[in-house]
Amino acid sequence: MDTFPDLQDWQVDLAGVVIGHGTRVLIEDIDGPGTPVKRSTAQPIPGEDGSYPGRDLLGARTLRIQAGIRTPGDPAAAFDLLARLEATADSPVRLEPGAVDVLRISRPGQDPRCQFGRVDSVQPVSMARAVHGWIPVHITYEGLDPAWYASEVSGVTMPLDTSKQDKQGFTAPLRAPMAAGTADPESRPGRAVNHGNRPSWPTIRITGPVVNPKVWIEDHPDAVLEFQPLALGDGEWIDIETRPGTRWVTRNGQGSVAGLLTRRSRLDAFAIPPGRSDIRWSAQDATNTARLAVTWRSAYTSL
Repeated sequence: MDTFPDLQDWQVDLAGVVIGHGTRVLIEDIDGPGTPVKRSTAQPIPGEDGSYPGRDLLGARTLRIQAGIRTPGDPAAAFDLLARLEATADSPVRLEPGAVDVLRISRPGQDPRCQFGRVDSVQPVSMARAVHGWIPVHITYEGLDPAWYASEVSGVTMPLDTSKQDKQGFTAPLRAPMAAGTADPESRPGRAVNHGNRPSWPTIRITGPVVNPKVWIEDHPDAVLEFQPLALGDGEWIDIETRPGTRWVTRNGQGSVAGLLTRRSRLDAFAIPPGRSDIRWSAQDATNTARLAVTWRSAYTSL
């Protein structure tokens, strides 16, 4: 589980370095929070004016931060802060394919939202006033996704018989007094809540012992993942990543088993829609110790 530093309003967590209001790195402006550049597929209409609209895709999000290091009368502290910022662009993730750093922004009235990507560059604009403890810098962060995500991870873990719990009814003989009890729909096993307004791509783990598991999102016929043939022993597991650009299925943290997915399975369609959804699964497990764990972050169009 990621551990992030606490943020106050108008602060930015840049790969672990907090800048902005109340810090010694003041932010003048941030460019790039709006709609990312679109990859348009519009085609000219032969022999006529205009174009025919195709499928427009949103590109990755680039954020450019104009900031200034301010340590009045302490140039050594200014250079130390500059070195910390430059280190974010030289972190070990740049050498690991698929690895990312996190940028988080806190605005008044909402929890921090984040981007996943890498710090591309940290450039001092001028050293003219460094002797006085002032160094203006331009920071470029290359996000990999047009969406913004919640900092906090949501999740649900369920055994195989969860889908039957709301269909069991009463068992005879009935005895008084009878208490129906209450249930909180937000915490009900199998219930996924995406508080944002964009689909969210979950991470899934199936832990054995289990045979031929199938996972689906109710009322979304394309959101199905089914393995056949597959048998997981006690303590074995399958990890499934559904995010675009990083879709994979591994067994016990090692080799890919994506080839065991049936033809109807759609990694590219298994997204948790905005609002409430019911996640279901089925399989063969005589012990009822197998578990399905699904984690996600609420996804948003804007900051």
